[in-house]
Amino acid sequence: MQRTVLIASDHGGFVLKTALIQALRNADCMVEDLGPDCTGSCDYPTYADKLCKRLLDAGEDGQNGRMLGILVCGTGLGMSMAANRNPGIRAAVCTCEFMARMARAHNNANVLCLGERVVGQGLGLDIARDFLAANFEGARHLRRISQFDTLTNPTKP
Repeated sequence: MQRTVLIASDHGGFVLKTALIQALRNADCMVEDLGPDCTGSCDYPTYADKLCKRLLDAGEDGQNGRMLGILVCGTGLGMSMAANRNPGIRAAVCTCEFMARMARAHNNANVLCLGERVVGQGLGLDIARDFLAANFEGARHLRRISQFDTLTNPTKP
């Protein structure tokens, strides 16, 4: 199964985003670069929102792991906060490969958030590789994840 990876950054994550795009394309992933196209100062919420809307618009592909997102800023924190405001998005800041594997396997994360100033290029590439290689385990984890929206929106069944 060829996976599509949506990717976006702000100016603080542009260099790592560029390296990730190259590595993903070399690994035969389909990559959609949602910006920016330069290192000029820009607002990370704009790019997080753009990626999340694209992932949610993908419907089934966005829900079953055939399409995943990667957001990069200086720390990964701002991107994750902006992304997680979208119902259906499960964005995880990961600073090591173990976190990346668990974010997918146990939490069914559909967006990886990286901090270029935290992990650097080499570790960032390793984290992304492990995130994309992992699969959601389902079972007991699905029950817990299904509570995300119902606990924050009690009117949902």
